[in-house]
Parts: sequence; structure tokens; C-alpha cells
Amino acid sequence: MTDRGTRFDVTTLGETMLRLSVAAGERLEMADQLDLRPGGAESNVATLLARLGHPTAWCGALPASALGRLAANQLRLAGVNLEGVVWNSIGRMGLYFVEFSAPPRPTEVIYDRAGSCAAQLTPAQVAWSHLLDSRLLHLTGITPALSASSLAITEEALARARQAGVAVSFDINYRARLWQPAEAAPVLARLARNVALLFCSQQDADRLFGIVGPPESAVRVLAAKMQTAVTVMSAGSAGAWLWDGEQLHHQPAVPTTLIDRPGAGDALAAGVLTGWLGGDLALGLRYGVTLAALALSQHGDMVVTHRAELESLLSQSTAIRR
Repeated sequence: MTDRGTRFDVTTLGETMLRLSVAAGERLEMADQLDLRPGGAESNVATLLARLGHPTAWCGALPASALGRLAANQLRLAGVNLEGVVWNSIGRMGLYFVEFSAPPRPTEVIYDRAGSCAAQLTPAQVAWSHLLDSRLLHLTGITPALSASSLAITEEALARARQAGVAVSFDINYRARLWQPAEAAPVLARLARNVALLFCSQQDADRLFGIVGPPESAVRVLAAKMQTAVTVMSAGSAGAWLWDGEQLHHQPAVPTTLIDRPGAGDALAAGVLTGWLGGDLALGLRYGVTLAALALSQHGDMVVTHRAELESLLSQSTAIRR
């Protein structure tokens, strides 16, 4: 990929929330303490890319309060540029509560995000020149589901990126608690069409777009439907597939110990984007599944690692395969 002489490798915008969780085996209704961490699909990607050495920026809205500063401090600690953040004197931070569990109970997530600063952000408030001073703009299907203004921001971001010649990465990231498949599918299909990189789980391809079958064929069908240059399909423990229009790449999932599930898909995206930025998609897919395993093995949505550790893990896995 050619460098356009931009300030950032990747920029993104969306909602960063605060996650409050109890340890596995604890119940929220009996909790006397909660673990507090920021998280959000777009900021998860931005922080991980920054830790891997890429200049990144996150744009969005935060309340001018201790809670907003808490989230911002964590992004800054990772090295993410926050010049495009709108600090809101009125408004609130979106929250989500997580109750981790082991079979037979599933992990439960409770959202409390209605009316957040992020959902109230308008296109006129976005620092567009800052956001588009980038090789790539990363968006997700969560943002357009938040509010009418969030959808308008996503649409304008896509239009402005096309006009400026900025490549776009789009993660479908369907959230059933925000909208139903019948409402989400046509909107997401329209937004994701013709992007440079598309991320979608096998489950979302089925329930949103009716694409069934094994991932190795489903990823090609999805790419043809969306007319995307690079399409990545994740399939849980089976790993991930990448189709670039000519070659199909598959990377099995890396064995790990499950500690904290949220954030694995964002870690996969960050790894693939690192490969795309370096001109090696196959390596990017290997990065992605390795980082997804790291996400599952760490507390919090934001993966803490560095490039040397990632390269070391790849070398170890290559040695084991040999």
C-alpha cells in the first residue's frame, strides 16, 4: 500500500464506553465490587494498532467529567491521538455491565448507553480534516445503530473518505440489542459496499445477509455481494478466512485460555489492518488470529501487547508447526 503522506496510518470514530464487570462465578445482582475499564469496538482497534507502532487517532465524544477523562487517559496511554474528541459539558458516558460465566450459563451483557455523548454527536461537530488525514479510516456497524445522527455521521464519513481517496475498513459488528436483522441488514449492506476491507463473522453473514455454507465459500459470496477488495470472515474456534479476489487465506485459531471474551474480533481486525498497512495480507491474518487469542487471554477489551511480543508469538507458532 502506498503512503499518501498522511499524519496517521489509521483513524476511527465511534463510541467508547465504560465496562463494569464481575469475575467469573460472581453474579451482578450480588456484586459488592466491579472492575472498571473503557472499551469500544473502534477504540479497541485504535489502541491495539497504536501499541503495534502505528500512528492512530480516535474521534468521538466524551463527557467533560472524571469518567470521560478515565477513558481518554487509557487511550492516551496506548498512544492514540485524541485531538478529534468533542468534550461535552452535558451528556453522559455509555456503560455496559458484564457477568462472566462458565457453561451451562452464557456470559451476560447489560447495556446502559441511551442518550450518551457519542449518540448525540452530530456531523457538524466532527473534525473531518483531522479524521481524514489518514491512510485508512476504520468504521463499524455499531455506530450507525446508535442514533439517527450517528448514522448520518457514518454516511458522511464514507462519502468524504471516497472523495478524499482514503481507504475504508468496515467491520459489520452486528449488535442484536441495538437493532433487529431486518432493520440492520439493508443499512449495513449499503454502508459496507465497495470498502477496501470488510470484516464479518460467519454468524452475521448468515443472520443478516442469508449467506450460508462453510466459511471458505461464504467469504467469497459475501465479497461478491458487497464488492469489497478484501473480505475477512471469522468463524470462532475454526479460525478466520481472508479473500482478496484472487487468493483465499485461512488461519486456524490459536489455542488459548479463555479469561475475557469481549474484544477478540477487534483484535483480529487490528492484526489484518497491520498486514494491510505493510502490504502483506497473509501475515496480517496470522497477526489477527494471534491477537484475537491474546484478547481472549487478557482482562479488558483493549489488548495490551507490543510488536516484539507479537513477532515472538508468531515465531513460536511457526516452530511448533514445523
